[in-house]
Amino acid sequence: MRWMLAALLAQGLLLACGTARAAQAQPIRFGILPIGSAAESLEQWRPLLEDLQKPLQHPVTTVSVGSYASLSDAIGAQRVDIAFLSGKLAVEAVTRQHMQVFAQFVRSDGAKGNVAMLVVRNDSPIRNLDDLLSTPGSSWRYARSEHLSVTGYTAPEAYVFAPRGLNSDTFFGSVRVGDHQSNLLAVVNREVDVASSNNPDMDLFRRNFPREAEQLRVIWRSPLIPSGVLVIRDGMPASLRQKLTAFLLGYGKGHDEAGARERAKLARIPDLGGFAPEDNRMLEPFVDMQYTLLRQQAEHGQWVTPQARQARLAQIEADHRRALRLLQPH
Repeated sequence: MRWMLAALLAQGLLLACGTARAAQAQPIRFGILPIGSAAESLEQWRPLLEDLQKPLQHPVTTVSVGSYASLSDAIGAQRVDIAFLSGKLAVEAVTRQHMQVFAQFVRSDGAKGNVAMLVVRNDSPIRNLDDLLSTPGSSWRYARSEHLSVTGYTAPEAYVFAPRGLNSDTFFGSVRVGDHQSNLLAVVNREVDVASSNNPDMDLFRRNFPREAEQLRVIWRSPLIPSGVLVIRDGMPASLRQKLTAFLLGYGKGHDEAGARERAKLARIPDLGGFAPEDNRMLEPFVDMQYTLLRQQAEHGQWVTPQARQARLAQIEADHRRALRLLQPH
């Protein structure tokens, strides 16, 4: 009997240890918003994520995708535990996908924001924004990002087109949708006349294609837009969440050789100088920008009846209030 009890106890201990090892080995899945190509973004983040595994004693796997929509889908399907997101994607993740903001990107120059741009060739007849917008029934060709991109879609729509009663999808003679790098190349190669972009992607383009970058000219810049953020899944164990957030918020802040090595790894990610602590409330400017855009589009749109227009405006107001409410601390 004593032998049987000892055997059962040993078996139970082995099972418990196996379960603990399995739990410990559960990877943390890090979603990467693409800057450039998916492969390029993965290579930029790899040194930092390798460092992250050590204090956590967890493997870190990457969810590297080629589009904003694919990353949003992965978050919605709970295949991502922590992610680098743009503001509009982060609003979706926080209000609908059980994620929380814990950090904001800080640029290498200390700024906590990016600037959206419209870009043409140096030799383009489009010298400024007035030249672009003053051609009725325009035959200009436009390259932009997906609807989920703040700098590649929402900001140009909200600041340039919608206030003038325009929609870029109908204003331009043709519209192509792609990532920032391929859109800039399309301008250089005369495949399109104007493209949306932002300062981190322009910096990356200058690094990768210096000769081609010399052929580009910026005709419009937006006001400063808050930088991308890091979000984390609600259900992550508190102890693991604390270790993870403490590591990332402290990364690159040291004044010793280790801190210098970390800053060099951060610099591989375009224009990134580090992370500052933040919460969901920093997403309010993105909610307001989307609200402004949707309201302008509704006011300038064509409606079957005035009642239909008013119903749409009322829905936009209700959605705006709900989103702001969901960004408040629990």
